Amino acid sequence: MITLYGGPTPNARKIAIALLEMGLEWRLDYIDILAGDQLTPEFLALNPNNKTPVIVDDEGPGGDRFVLWETGAILLYLAEKTGRFMPTDPVGRAICWQWLMFQVSGIGPMFGQEAHFTHYAKDRHDYAIDRYSREVDRLMMVIDKRLGEAEWLAGDHYTIADMATLPYLRRQLIEKAGRFPNVDRWGAAMLARPAVAEGMTVGVARAETIEGGLTGFTDEHRAILWGDRQHAKR
Repeated sequence: MITLYGGPTPNARKIAIALLEMGLEWRLDYIDILAGDQLTPEFLALNPNNKTPVIVDDEGPGGDRFVLWETGAILLYLAEKTGRFMPTDPVGRAICWQWLMFQVSGIGPMFGQEAHFTHYAKDRHDYAIDRYSREVDRLMMVIDKRLGEAEWLAGDHYTIADMATLPYLRRQLIEKAGRFPNVDRWGAAMLARPAVAEGMTVGVARAETIEGGLTGFTDEHRAILWGDRQHAKR
């Protein structure tokens, strides 16, 4: 059994998609980041970086319990564990890793900053909003060009690189429909997959996802996510 610690965030949802696609036995342990669940001693024992998601595999390497965090590492681990959704030839594997790293180093941070300054920053910062909004569009152009050349991000086959990317693009697919036609085509194909559709519902206790703008967002939430509670010495 694999336990996924997470909630309604793009990062948790990409792991849920992978678990479902790979047919692994798993369960969700809901972590409410707005309530500060990620700052508890119990969670910090799993991930000292206090970020979700985390997985605990009761049947890890050698049959031992295995704890892992960072989504790129988790996706690579799951792909290797099952032998699925990652090319076996060296070139194909490298290209898959390339697009996976593009997501974790580019799309995730830049899309996250755009969401932060657009939806959550207490004060409006026009420079930051413009800077990150333009970077989101630039990255969307990169993806759109790639998907005009290949059916999936890594090439001819659906891989963990696609699973990693879709949750971060969900809002863009809705708000910018028609602007990036190749991304639109890919997004429709992704969401038509039952495992993707189900994985995108992880954390349904909250209707909105963190990247899309939450209603009722307060200073206490800011303190937990980015302020004094986040940065308190532990």
